Amino acid sequence: MFDLRFRAVPGATKKAIFLICLAVGVVGISYGSLAIAYGFPLWLPVVSSIVVLAGASEFMFIAIIASGGSPFAAALAGLLVNARHFPFGVAVREFVGTRASAYIGCHIMNDESVVFGLSQATPEARKAAFWLCGIGVALFWPLGAVIGSVVGKLLPAPETIGLDAVFPTILLALVVPAFKNRTTLVRSLSGAAISLLAVPFTPVGVPVLLSMLGIFARKK
Repeated sequence: MFDLRFRAVPGATKKAIFLICLAVGVVGISYGSLAIAYGFPLWLPVVSSIVVLAGASEFMFIAIIASGGSPFAAALAGLLVNARHFPFGVAVREFVGTRASAYIGCHIMNDESVVFGLSQATPEARKAAFWLCGIGVALFWPLGAVIGSVVGKLLPAPETIGLDAVFPTILLALVVPAFKNRTTLVRSLSGAAISLLAVPFTPVGVPVLLSMLGIFARKK
């Protein structure tokens, strides 16, 4: 059944999905190693990578606690960052399925699966790409976290070798083609500007939420 669905995804897209999932695994290694460097037990990054499955909020969680913040503040910041999943859910509601499959579909919903799903040409390809990428991320992210946790003490800080920049760079490369649409470009730039202006004045996580105000921007 899944094989038939995945056949709707072009070969070039499958290759791109594999590469982005591989990048997710690399970032997972940096997450696992960073968690161990911060003094967290081995099980925490491993379990959170499976149960939470949200890289940005997981990075934020361990960073806030490591800097002296409370678990409550760390969890709240993670929830604020992941609030973007509300509009994601609206955008991909037709992809996640119904009943039992909907729970799995919502769990594997992330930036990558949403981008690949929405960028396909046909309804069948959109749904298949969403699931293929979502499942891939759900496998590669925990695997990377496990590897990073095990060898964390042997690796330098992720930012030293640039692992922390790999993921956002690849994601940006994926969304750049959408900027050919002038409305999308205007709204994206407006949201980015709002977010950057809010950084010095708002708590961590809030600028990301405020960037969604960019959807109200209109081209002249």
